[in-house]
Amino acid sequence: MSEQTKTPKAAGGAPAIITAVKTISEEMGLVRGVRTLLKVNQTGGIDCPGCAWPEPDRERSHFEFCENGAKHVADEATTKRVTPEFFEKWSIAELLQQSDQWLNAQGRLTHPMLLHRDATHYEPISWDDAFELLAGELNSLNYPDQAIFYTSGRTSNEAAFLYQLFVRQFGTNNLPDCSNMCHESSGSALMETVGVGKGTVTLEDFDLAQAIFVIGQNPGTNHPRMLTSLEHAKRRGCKLVHINPLPEVGMTRFKHPQDVLDLLSRGTELADVFLQVRINGDVALLKGLAKAVLAHEDSLDRDFITQYTTGFDEFVSALNSVSWSEIVEQSGVAKDKIEEAARIFVESERTIFCWAMGLTQHRNAVANIQEIVNLMLLRGQIGKPGAGLCPVRGHSNVQGDRTVGIWERPTEAFLDRLGETFDFEPPRNHGFDTVRAIQAKASRALPCWRAASRKMSSGVRVFPARAETSTCC
Repeated sequence: MSEQTKTPKAAGGAPAIITAVKTISEEMGLVRGVRTLLKVNQTGGIDCPGCAWPEPDRERSHFEFCENGAKHVADEATTKRVTPEFFEKWSIAELLQQSDQWLNAQGRLTHPMLLHRDATHYEPISWDDAFELLAGELNSLNYPDQAIFYTSGRTSNEAAFLYQLFVRQFGTNNLPDCSNMCHESSGSALMETVGVGKGTVTLEDFDLAQAIFVIGQNPGTNHPRMLTSLEHAKRRGCKLVHINPLPEVGMTRFKHPQDVLDLLSRGTELADVFLQVRINGDVALLKGLAKAVLAHEDSLDRDFITQYTTGFDEFVSALNSVSWSEIVEQSGVAKDKIEEAARIFVESERTIFCWAMGLTQHRNAVANIQEIVNLMLLRGQIGKPGAGLCPVRGHSNVQGDRTVGIWERPTEAFLDRLGETFDFEPPRNHGFDTVRAIQAKASRALPCWRAASRKMSSGVRVFPARAETSTCC
């Protein structure tokens, strides 16, 4: 039976400190935990495995982490171990009855494990035998493209670079990874519209913005350190607009856990306006914002539009063909609320638009991002200090993996440099992304080989075409 609890009135505060201390004490010991956390996001230290929110280039806090970051570090550095004796005790059938949270909480693997066909338990295997098994499977393929190599952001950038080098020396670009499933749509939309597949702002721009729109994103849960930047912005007079199907506590009020005055007070109210958009009603809402901005004709940056954009007249015509009744019905937001947010937009000379996977996990995800770009172009809010586009990614190495070569569609320039540096001819044909890899597996009915647990330290997966000795768990 589920238990209902009251929604907290503020994010952060003393509960965040208590939870962080409790977690690191249980997982890795208090002294070891504190020593490790003091290195997180520090110059010469380690990147937090929790999220991708950047660190300041200037002076940094000695506590450059949040409650979630402390939990992630504790999870990675846990002293709990899953030994072969664990798998002797627990059968596959019994493990399948446990929750993912329970499985994760058991700790880290100490040995590579193998599941033989028709076996009921995993069995330990030596590293030499594990590598021999993998090599045998890969060498038995008719051609390299029969293998698919998957990665996740849990890998370090150094490991990811070596992994993609191995895969390309093997002879394929089948390198799908987790970025295909999160911000691929952001990269595609931004590349098509502004010519760069990444964000156009830095952390310093948040110190200059007059308005910040946060859409399809829950900073309080997914990247809490962003709340510090939003708190600083709000305290100096920046307007914040929160757009989401649910009101998020973190965007309502924030009590900074590292600020004594905040802990003793009610905290800082963040969002000036909340637009409770219908699930996947974002395109309609963004069209409504653009339509309201067009009504303030003097606010348009005509010089910017003329010099840097195309298709303005067609865009205006398309907006005029959409009625306010359609926009309100499809977005679920009243016209006066949309116009209230639009007034903040037109009164701001420096605006940042932030989004996360609430916009990118839809069939029309690319269209969601394109409408944000269209809105920002109307007032020239790209390419100047304090303004721009900010896709907030969920993990520090997702973008990093892509940067070091984990990509199924590498550029010719990257392949040329790779081949020149390591003296081989890389494959040139584009490989499978995550969706096409799944489709290829399904259409060919290929079996799957994979590691026994997500907590293998390498964080990589290999899917060869045949697997005579093992099956998917």
